Amino acid sequence: MILFDGKTYESSEQNRLLDELEKRIPAILNREPLPPERIIDAVDKLRTDVMAGKFDHLLSSLPKEMVDTYLDQAVSLLSKEHLWMKVKTELGDTGEYVTDKMEGFSRIRVKKVPLGVVFHIAAGNMDFLPAYSLAEGLLTGNINILKLPSADNGLSLQLILQFIEYQPELKDYIYIFDTSSSDIQGMRRMASLSNAISVWGSDLAIEAVRGLAPPGIKLIEWGQKLGFCYVSDPGNVDALDAELEGLAKHIAVTKQLLCSSCQVIYLDTDDMAKVRTFAQDFMPYLQKAVEASRTQETGIRARDTLVAYTRRLKGYLGEEEISGDVIRGKGTSLILKEDSKLELSPMMCNVLVKPLPRKNLSKVLYDGRFYLQTAGLICPSEEREKLSELLVRCGLVRVTKACDMSAYFPGESHDGDYALDRYTRIVNIEETT
Repeated sequence: MILFDGKTYESSEQNRLLDELEKRIPAILNREPLPPERIIDAVDKLRTDVMAGKFDHLLSSLPKEMVDTYLDQAVSLLSKEHLWMKVKTELGDTGEYVTDKMEGFSRIRVKKVPLGVVFHIAAGNMDFLPAYSLAEGLLTGNINILKLPSADNGLSLQLILQFIEYQPELKDYIYIFDTSSSDIQGMRRMASLSNAISVWGSDLAIEAVRGLAPPGIKLIEWGQKLGFCYVSDPGNVDALDAELEGLAKHIAVTKQLLCSSCQVIYLDTDDMAKVRTFAQDFMPYLQKAVEASRTQETGIRARDTLVAYTRRLKGYLGEEEISGDVIRGKGTSLILKEDSKLELSPMMCNVLVKPLPRKNLSKVLYDGRFYLQTAGLICPSEEREKLSELLVRCGLVRVTKACDMSAYFPGESHDGDYALDRYTRIVNIEETT
């Protein structure tokens, strides 16, 4: 399904509509860009309707714990107060300024303006991600072409249609295509109409996009990241009860499908006997959390089964593929490995547990520097500041409590960058007086 000019079309109309879009873009660029308050007003109306239950039927296919998390965040993150804070934080309080006079030079007016047209290639590991990426493009005044992920269940399209209903003039700035990732010609055509490509996804997805990007286009990459939890005192499990319970719930709810999810639990030790003891002690917490988050919804169970089966086909999971010591529970496992490499787990509540003495932290994290984003930290309070600073020096951009690894915090960056800033350009205009 395609969304074009506020109306839906069959996918077979793609080439015709892209031809039409090429003719429309110059006329839209000729106008003043939409001010952020128009988008913020529409988002605030969406928030009101979300709180009133208008979209509950669209969320029925999602796990209850995930829905609860989405709704809790929507109350604050979709508010006018938060969105204005995001705009001011990421773009600056001043829209433009004029430089001071310097002898022999003209003064220049400096301001941030939209890139023009942004082609969003969204990943499918988070249900609201396509709509979220589009909203950021709108807040910065851009025309937006969105390629939906193959896993999208229609939720994104419904939310965006609602956006346009709230603010009809948005239809000129939103174009959505359900193009297959195998349709290279179609994606290349969309890229050729754009000033920038914003791509979310795996290494393979980003490499593919680099291959189809025309020379001169700006690439805004939001690549795959690997989250981990670091436990500085693994032998003191009794004192970590609440924190281990929070980590287990995080793993069970996210199914480790997000970039910020815990893939590896690192322990500050080089003794594999201590690694095994910790894993045995942690398994009851994880088993309890997995059972509490288990759904009876057939569609969700089928999805989770397919994800796990796909991982097995790729050689990540299964009796014969897992090497080393494995502590198994019902629907979950802890996989003990002697190496300290940061790597993707089998996911779906199957977690890697590895030794990582503090003295080796910088070496291991340097080796995994392209995949660093979030670390959940479990340590005594007197060590937290020192360990947090060490993790930041090694390349982490988020250090949280273990239970909050995938939580969103107002004002935070994404992968160490402000997204809105990346969707704009700085222009200099010479003052003549």
